[in-house]
Amino acid sequence: MTGLLEARDDAERAALIEAGRLLFARPCEFFHAAQKPDQLPEPGLPEVAFCGRSNVGKSSLINALTGQKALARVSQTPGRTRQLNFFDLAGRIVLVDLPGYGYAKASKDLQRDWQGMMFDFLRGRPNLMRVILLLDARIETKTADRAAMELLNAAAVAFQIVLTKADEVGPVKLAARLAEVEALARAHTAAHPLVLVTSSRTGAGIPEVRAEIASLAA
Repeated sequence: MTGLLEARDDAERAALIEAGRLLFARPCEFFHAAQKPDQLPEPGLPEVAFCGRSNVGKSSLINALTGQKALARVSQTPGRTRQLNFFDLAGRIVLVDLPGYGYAKASKDLQRDWQGMMFDFLRGRPNLMRVILLLDARIETKTADRAAMELLNAAAVAFQIVLTKADEVGPVKLAARLAEVEALARAHTAAHPLVLVTSSRTGAGIPEVRAEIASLAA
């Protein structure tokens, strides 16, 4: 199935949105956690991984997508989650919640461990279809975000940028932020050209993210 960018008309776009709705209406269940590369599950179903700075709203987005309030734990302590969590969505695709990066109080050893673990995961998953890279709509792109893009580029893993917390930004500032991020996407060969804008609180953009993921499902 093609994604939203390839939709030829409104009817095809609506069909993609509906496919996303139907997929995410089905059960999504946690089934595995890994803290080291040798603990990763065997590759199987297509995988989509969620990546972003600590406190970017990653867990909130996963919960909003699946319609479950506590599927992914929303930590009150940024940088606390240090493992990869795997969720089976209807036996058709696996959602992978990656540890947050860029937490200022994290030790340098912990930051190096994150980068090494992520590179091992990214390079070693033949069934990894895409990484959803979350950026905060309210603030400028951080050095850690740019480093994550370079890591994804180096690993030759397709990634798609999704802006979060868009409901907390005025329209003028949001338009400028979107233009900035679209330029960043164009500057990275591994980046998907379509940047999506979301709010887990209002539900804005959630159908579009679901549609993009459904287009990758088995």
